[in-house]
Amino acid sequence: MLRWALAFFLISIIAALLGFTGLSIAAAGIAKILFVVFLVITLIFLVMGLMAGRALRQ
Repeated sequence: MLRWALAFFLISIIAALLGFTGLSIAAAGIAKILFVVFLVITLIFLVMGLMAGRALRQ
């Protein structure tokens, strides 16, 4: 997921440099959404891992 976000970010930068502002804005929006989804999934798995670790210690 993070790789896709970085790929869309790079596409956005290249498109902006070449003057394709519409494409640049769209790619940046997709990158932003993918990054937020990546963060949410990461936090969910982090919490699940911490909870599983506590359950094993008891």
